[in-house]
Amino acid sequence: MNGKEVRATLARNIKAFRGNRNWSQADLAEKSGLSIVYLSDIERGNKWPYLDTMLKLASAFNIEIYELIKPEHTMPPTIASIITKYTDEAASIFAKSIETTEKNISQALTTLRNHYLSTTSP
Repeated sequence: MNGKEVRATLARNIKAFRGNRNWSQADLAEKSGLSIVYLSDIERGNKWPYLDTMLKLASAFNIEIYELIKPEHTMPPTIASIITKYTDEAASIFAKSIETTEKNISQALTTLRNHYLSTTSP
């Protein structure tokens, strides 16, 4: 990974960490002691922060410093994503349940019909 890619990863991760916490740049600026203008430059990939700045950012997010530049960093799930996941799973289970119920009812009706026809035949 080259410097430009690391800078892009840093910018993406800072935005993601902020978004995951529902923080504005002003919120992060207050928590890290950095200016909004400087944070904006970092997030746009225009500035490369010094190590002490990265430490301030990591501290504000309560993460390890390497997580700021980790390319495959996976963000913790948000409540909305968890609800969406479980809603989708519940809908799938419900749909399968209805399908199974309809199949069982159809089989039961077929069995009743066959039984009725066999007992009423001369």
